[in-house]
Amino acid sequence: MSDERIRQIAFYGKGGIGKSTTSQNTLAAMAEMGKRILIVGCDPKADSTRLILHCKAQTTVLHLAAEKGAVEDLELEEVVINGFRDIRCVESGGPEPGVGCAGRGIITAINFLEENGAYQDLDFVSYDVLGDVVCGGFAMPIREGKAQEIYIVTSGEMMAMFAANNISRGILKYAHSGGVRLGGLICNSRKTDREWDLISELARRISTQMIHFVPRDNIVQHAELRRMTVNEYAPESNQANEYRTLATKIINNDFMAVPTPLEMDELEDLLIEFGILESDEQVQKLTTTAQAQDEKEKRQEDAEGEALEAIKKGNVEIVAG
Repeated sequence: MSDERIRQIAFYGKGGIGKSTTSQNTLAAMAEMGKRILIVGCDPKADSTRLILHCKAQTTVLHLAAEKGAVEDLELEEVVINGFRDIRCVESGGPEPGVGCAGRGIITAINFLEENGAYQDLDFVSYDVLGDVVCGGFAMPIREGKAQEIYIVTSGEMMAMFAANNISRGILKYAHSGGVRLGGLICNSRKTDREWDLISELARRISTQMIHFVPRDNIVQHAELRRMTVNEYAPESNQANEYRTLATKIINNDFMAVPTPLEMDELEDLLIEFGILESDEQVQKLTTTAQAQDEKEKRQEDAEGEALEAIKKGNVEIVAG
């Protein structure tokens, strides 16, 4: 079993939002501050540890178990690998696309780690979970009380906000039975309109905080191409300092909330309020204006056509005379 003093956190967010990149860069900064960390990758793509281990993908628990015959035949040293700043790394893995339940890998990996003493001498265990809360397997860190605090990576994009709101609904479902709490929203900027204000307001309305706004910087991509965190690739850069700030905020965070997710129409109203989404009235007005413009242009075209036809007839008459 795990040490109760260990803080078990999880990073959730819409697929493609930069969740794994954000989590690895943040955890690298936490390790720099002396924190002992275990990353449990809960994505079948097995990309939750690649920047820490400098590899394409770590060999997963499920893959090794298939080679050995059963997960019981594995040794802890085979699945846990130390990476940058001695961060311990595990990837749960999953089946081939379209075959089986990907959540099974998460359940198998976490049970194996707990039963074999992987959660010893640690300050943080971090779960990096695929996309949205879409099935019981992916929700396991929340449902079973493994992760005590959740950080949702989002942005000012509409679908990322929808996902963040939906994830907060999953947290609420298990908040009272499992004790899980929402630690805050991390805005991984996409440079959308009024992004800071929008995510700050979304956080307020679902009863949490925007714990940090991570600015967009191409140095993150340069580091990723070299399979490195920014903390390692460019430790003196402004972006490295942003991740250090986020790491410090998570380490010192004592604002754990039971979220109050919005209904869909409330979320749409928020987007309308910030000018991101047009209201039905605005859409109707724009449609009416566009239709009026089309009708005006059609009348002009008809008039010009009639005039041209008249000229042609006039020319014929003149020639004939």
